[in-house]
Amino acid sequence: MYKLRGHHLFCLLGYRGMGYSAEYVQNMTKLHQTLRKNPDTFVQIVDGPDQLCEKYPNSGKYHCLDSHIYDRDSAFLEKLGLHVGEIIRWRDIETAILTHAMPSDIPIICETCSWRSYGVCEEGIQELHEGKPLREIKD
Repeated sequence: MYKLRGHHLFCLLGYRGMGYSAEYVQNMTKLHQTLRKNPDTFVQIVDGPDQLCEKYPNSGKYHCLDSHIYDRDSAFLEKLGLHVGEIIRWRDIETAILTHAMPSDIPIICETCSWRSYGVCEEGIQELHEGKPLREIKD
């Protein structure tokens, strides 16, 4: 089972193998590909830093405890009808995203995210709406 915070549920849809460091990318790729290959993997929704934040590099500002990140988590969880502490299969998270989210939600909720300019999160949500699974990421 993986422990993930609210906004990372959307980051995973847009993940394309980019990240803050080699260690961060390796960790996120492993998690991403596990969910892609086994959508019945359980995820526990957590409040605050999760298994992706654990590998955030020491070089640079650690933003995982910033209030605006918690606000982003809350906004996405509210949109999806999910709650901190909930344990849910990845496939059910994808169903919640299909039911309650659109690509146009990203610019609003993730307005200050440095990754937003790449457009990959909107693309990931759109691909999910088109019936496509998470993308395969090559190591």
